[in-house]
Amino acid sequence: MSDSIDREQLTFRFERILDATPEEAFDAWTQPEQISAWWDPSGAPMVSCSIDLRPSGAFRFVTAGHAPPFEGTYSVVERPYRLEFQAMGSHGTVHLQAQGGGTLMKVAIRCPSVEHFEMMVKLGVATGTSATLDNLARSFTK
Repeated sequence: MSDSIDREQLTFRFERILDATPEEAFDAWTQPEQISAWWDPSGAPMVSCSIDLRPSGAFRFVTAGHAPPFEGTYSVVERPYRLEFQAMGSHGTVHLQAQGGGTLMKVAIRCPSVEHFEMMVKLGVATGTSATLDNLARSFTK
């Protein structure tokens, strides 16, 4: 597990090793029934999840009222290794790479400006995203 905040690049970075194939990890990121089970940092199932999995396709994730809906659009969908999306005014990337018997997952959130980055820091994006990705990693524990 590795998390970092790169103020120079205005980027949050996260790495996890998943006990899953890249295909299984990609499905967990893109199938509503799966993402609903791990997305909320609290561990609670989401209230609703809609995904239009294609470039320019929209997604919307709704938790049980403790945060506004997380919504955005995909810009890159390359099964099973890469997703890119725009959400909360930032650019997100998910890279999945087979490693040993599992998958190395690298997630980055790049902000467009120092002001936006600092707002995301204050919102707790690093902590929330880390908890969310820990949920995902635990979902594959056998």
